[in-house]
Amino acid sequence: MIKKSLTQSDYFLFAANLIPIIGSWFFGWDPKQIFMVYALETVIIGIFNLLKMAVVTVVRGSDTWYNEGSRTQKSGIFFMLFFLVHYGMFVAIQTGMFVQVSGIGKDFHIGFFDFFLNWPQYLGKDAWYMLAGFFISYGFSFLWNFIRPGQYRTVSLTLLMFQPYMRIFIQQVTVILGSMFLVFGAGKIFILVFAAAKTFFEVYVNYEGILNKTMAEMQKKSGQE
Repeated sequence: MIKKSLTQSDYFLFAANLIPIIGSWFFGWDPKQIFMVYALETVIIGIFNLLKMAVVTVVRGSDTWYNEGSRTQKSGIFFMLFFLVHYGMFVAIQTGMFVQVSGIGKDFHIGFFDFFLNWPQYLGKDAWYMLAGFFISYGFSFLWNFIRPGQYRTVSLTLLMFQPYMRIFIQQVTVILGSMFLVFGAGKIFILVFAAAKTFFEVYVNYEGILNKTMAEMQKKSGQE
Protein backbone atom coordinates (compact mmCIF):
# COMPACT_ATOMS: atom_id res chain seq x y z
CA MET A 1 0.00 0.00 0.00
CA ILE A 2 1.82 3.10 -1.30
CA LYS A 3 1.04 6.66 -0.21
CA LYS A 4 -0.60 8.78 -2.87
CA SER A 5 0.85 12.00 -1.44
CA LEU A 6 3.50 12.94 1.10
CA THR A 7 3.07 15.07 4.22
CA GLN A 8 5.42 17.76 5.50
CA SER A 9 6.80 15.34 8.11
CA ASP A 10 7.52 12.84 5.31
CA TYR A 11 9.69 15.46 3.62
CA PHE A 12 11.51 16.09 6.92
CA LEU A 13 12.20 12.37 7.26
CA PHE A 14 13.31 12.20 3.64
CA ALA A 15 15.80 15.01 4.31
CA ALA A 16 17.03 13.33 7.50
CA ASN A 17 17.73 10.14 5.55
CA LEU A 18 19.81 12.10 3.03
CA ILE A 19 22.19 13.32 5.75
CA PRO A 20 24.12 10.03 6.14
CA ILE A 21 24.45 9.58 2.35
CA ILE A 22 25.87 13.06 1.88
CA GLY A 23 28.06 12.74 4.97
CA SER A 24 29.59 9.39 4.06
CA TRP A 25 30.07 10.06 0.33
CA PHE A 26 31.25 13.68 0.40
CA PHE A 27 32.46 14.52 3.92
CA GLY A 28 34.21 11.33 5.00
CA TRP A 29 31.78 10.27 7.72
CA ASP A 30 32.53 6.84 9.19
CA PRO A 31 29.88 4.33 7.95
CA LYS A 32 30.11 2.41 11.23
CA GLN A 33 29.27 5.58 13.15
CA ILE A 34 26.25 6.02 10.89
CA PHE A 35 25.31 2.40 11.48
CA MET A 36 25.24 3.01 15.24
CA VAL A 37 23.00 6.04 14.79
CA TYR A 38 20.56 3.93 12.77
CA ALA A 39 20.44 1.52 15.71
CA LEU A 40 19.72 4.44 18.06
CA GLU A 41 17.05 5.76 15.68
CA THR A 42 14.96 2.71 16.54
CA VAL A 43 15.17 3.79 20.18
CA ILE A 44 14.17 7.36 19.25
CA ILE A 45 11.09 6.05 17.45
CA GLY A 46 10.15 4.03 20.53
CA ILE A 47 10.54 7.08 22.78
CA PHE A 48 8.27 9.24 20.62
CA ASN A 49 5.75 6.40 20.32
CA LEU A 50 5.72 6.04 24.10
CA LEU A 51 5.23 9.81 24.37
CA LYS A 52 2.20 9.58 22.07
CA MET A 53 0.74 6.81 24.22
CA ALA A 54 1.35 8.91 27.33
CA VAL A 55 -0.56 11.85 25.82
CA VAL A 56 -3.50 9.57 24.94
CA THR A 57 -3.44 8.11 28.44
CA VAL A 58 -3.55 11.57 30.06
CA VAL A 59 -6.41 12.71 27.81
CA ARG A 60 -8.54 9.54 27.63
CA GLY A 61 -7.31 7.30 30.45
CA SER A 62 -8.11 3.91 28.89
CA ASP A 63 -8.79 2.16 25.58
CA THR A 64 -9.98 -1.14 24.14
CA TRP A 65 -7.63 -4.12 24.36
CA TYR A 66 -8.22 -6.84 21.75
CA ASN A 67 -7.21 -10.40 22.53
CA GLU A 68 -8.21 -13.55 20.61
CA GLY A 69 -11.59 -12.22 19.51
CA SER A 70 -12.49 -10.58 22.82
CA ARG A 71 -12.20 -6.98 23.94
CA THR A 72 -11.80 -5.35 27.32
CA GLN A 73 -11.02 -1.88 28.62
CA LYS A 74 -7.47 -1.40 29.81
CA SER A 75 -5.69 1.58 31.33
CA GLY A 76 -3.36 3.45 29.02
CA ILE A 77 -0.57 2.66 31.49
CA PHE A 78 -1.10 -1.04 30.71
CA PHE A 79 -0.58 -0.34 26.99
CA MET A 80 2.53 1.72 27.75
CA LEU A 81 4.11 -0.95 29.97
CA PHE A 82 3.33 -3.69 27.46
CA PHE A 83 4.93 -1.65 24.67
CA LEU A 84 7.93 -0.70 26.80
CA VAL A 85 8.76 -4.31 27.65
CA HIS A 86 7.91 -5.86 24.28
CA TYR A 87 9.44 -3.19 22.05
CA GLY A 88 12.43 -2.78 24.36
CA MET A 89 13.16 -6.50 24.13
CA PHE A 90 13.09 -6.43 20.32
CA VAL A 91 15.28 -3.33 20.13
CA ALA A 92 17.86 -4.71 22.58
CA ILE A 93 18.20 -8.05 20.81
CA GLN A 94 18.17 -6.54 17.32
CA THR A 95 20.75 -3.84 18.09
CA GLY A 96 23.01 -6.20 19.99
CA MET A 97 22.94 -8.54 17.02
CA PHE A 98 23.69 -5.71 14.56
CA VAL A 99 26.64 -4.50 16.63
CA GLN A 100 28.22 -7.96 16.47
CA VAL A 101 27.37 -8.82 12.85
CA SER A 102 28.71 -5.51 11.52
CA GLY A 103 32.05 -5.86 13.28
CA ILE A 104 31.43 -2.81 15.49
CA GLY A 105 31.59 -4.98 18.59
CA LYS A 106 35.05 -6.20 17.61
CA ASP A 107 36.30 -2.71 16.74
CA PHE A 108 35.22 -1.18 20.04
CA HIS A 109 35.65 -4.35 22.13
CA ILE A 110 32.06 -4.27 23.34
CA GLY A 111 29.72 -7.14 24.16
CA PHE A 112 26.10 -7.87 23.26
CA PHE A 113 24.47 -5.21 25.48
CA ASP A 114 27.45 -2.95 26.20
CA PHE A 115 26.44 -0.59 23.42
CA PHE A 116 23.28 0.42 25.30
CA LEU A 117 25.16 1.08 28.53
CA ASN A 118 27.91 3.24 27.03
CA TRP A 119 26.63 4.37 23.63
CA PRO A 120 27.56 8.11 23.96
CA GLN A 121 31.28 7.31 24.12
CA TYR A 122 31.12 5.45 20.78
CA LEU A 123 29.62 8.37 18.83
CA GLY A 124 31.71 11.00 17.06
CA LYS A 125 30.70 14.54 16.13
CA ASP A 126 29.26 13.49 12.77
CA ALA A 127 27.07 10.86 14.41
CA TRP A 128 25.66 13.48 16.79
CA TYR A 129 24.70 15.67 13.81
CA MET A 130 22.82 12.78 12.29
CA LEU A 131 21.18 11.88 15.60
CA ALA A 132 20.00 15.49 15.98
CA GLY A 133 18.50 15.35 12.49
CA PHE A 134 16.40 12.32 13.41
CA PHE A 135 15.27 13.92 16.68
CA ILE A 136 14.13 17.03 14.82
CA SER A 137 12.38 14.94 12.16
CA TYR A 138 10.42 12.77 14.58
CA GLY A 139 9.78 15.70 16.91
CA PHE A 140 8.23 17.65 14.06
CA SER A 141 6.11 14.64 13.09
CA PHE A 142 4.92 14.29 16.68
CA LEU A 143 3.82 17.93 16.86
CA TRP A 144 2.54 18.35 13.30
CA ASN A 145 0.77 15.02 12.71
CA PHE A 146 -0.23 14.01 16.23
CA ILE A 147 -0.68 17.06 18.46
CA ARG A 148 -1.74 19.76 15.96
CA PRO A 149 -4.70 17.86 14.39
CA GLY A 150 -5.75 16.37 17.76
CA GLN A 151 -5.12 12.78 16.69
CA TYR A 152 -4.54 11.85 20.33
CA ARG A 153 -8.28 12.28 20.97
CA THR A 154 -9.34 9.44 18.65
CA VAL A 155 -6.37 7.23 17.77
CA SER A 156 -6.42 3.68 19.15
CA LEU A 157 -3.73 2.81 21.68
CA THR A 158 -3.51 -0.62 20.07
CA LEU A 159 -2.78 1.06 16.74
CA LEU A 160 -0.11 3.25 18.35
CA MET A 161 1.42 0.29 20.12
CA PHE A 162 2.07 -1.62 16.89
CA GLN A 163 3.08 1.30 14.65
CA PRO A 164 6.89 0.88 15.04
CA TYR A 165 7.03 -2.88 14.48
CA MET A 166 6.94 -2.89 10.70
CA ARG A 167 9.88 -0.51 10.77
CA ILE A 168 11.83 -2.90 13.00
CA PHE A 169 11.21 -5.73 10.55
CA ILE A 170 12.36 -3.67 7.57
CA GLN A 171 15.45 -2.45 9.41
CA GLN A 172 16.32 -5.95 10.58
CA VAL A 173 16.24 -7.44 7.09
CA THR A 174 18.01 -4.49 5.47
CA VAL A 175 20.77 -4.11 8.04
CA ILE A 176 21.56 -7.82 8.23
CA LEU A 177 22.06 -7.85 4.46
CA GLY A 178 23.78 -4.48 4.41
CA SER A 179 26.14 -5.26 7.27
CA MET A 180 28.03 -7.56 4.90
CA PHE A 181 29.15 -4.43 3.04
CA LEU A 182 30.61 -3.08 6.29
CA VAL A 183 32.48 -6.31 6.97
CA PHE A 184 34.09 -6.17 3.51
CA GLY A 185 34.93 -2.47 3.76
CA ALA A 186 32.26 -1.19 1.37
CA GLY A 187 30.70 1.13 3.92
CA LYS A 188 29.62 3.84 1.49
CA ILE A 189 27.71 1.33 -0.61
CA PHE A 190 26.04 0.02 2.54
CA ILE A 191 24.91 3.52 3.54
CA LEU A 192 23.57 4.26 0.06
CA VAL A 193 21.64 0.99 -0.25
CA PHE A 194 20.37 1.04 3.32
CA ALA A 195 19.31 4.70 3.31
CA ALA A 196 17.52 4.29 -0.05
CA ALA A 197 15.61 1.21 1.10
CA LYS A 198 14.86 2.77 4.47
CA THR A 199 13.58 5.98 2.87
CA PHE A 200 11.25 4.08 0.53
CA PHE A 201 9.71 1.94 3.27
CA GLU A 202 9.41 4.75 5.82
CA VAL A 203 8.30 7.58 3.56
CA TYR A 204 6.31 5.94 0.78
CA VAL A 205 4.72 2.85 2.36
CA ASN A 206 1.38 3.63 4.02
CA TYR A 207 1.85 1.76 7.28
CA GLU A 208 -1.02 3.62 8.90
CA GLY A 209 -3.40 2.41 6.20
CA ILE A 210 -2.22 -1.17 6.65
CA LEU A 211 -2.62 -0.95 10.44
CA ASN A 212 -6.05 0.67 10.15
CA LYS A 213 -7.19 -2.22 7.96
CA THR A 214 -5.83 -4.70 10.51
CA MET A 215 -7.58 -2.82 13.33
CA ALA A 216 -10.89 -2.93 11.43
CA GLU A 217 -10.54 -6.70 11.09
CA MET A 218 -9.78 -7.04 14.82
CA GLN A 219 -12.84 -4.96 15.71
CA LYS A 220 -15.05 -6.98 13.40
CA LYS A 221 -13.75 -10.23 14.86
CA SER A 222 -14.45 -9.03 18.39
CA GLY A 223 -18.01 -8.03 17.47
CA GLN A 224 -17.47 -4.26 17.49
CA GLU A 225 -19.22 -2.35 14.76
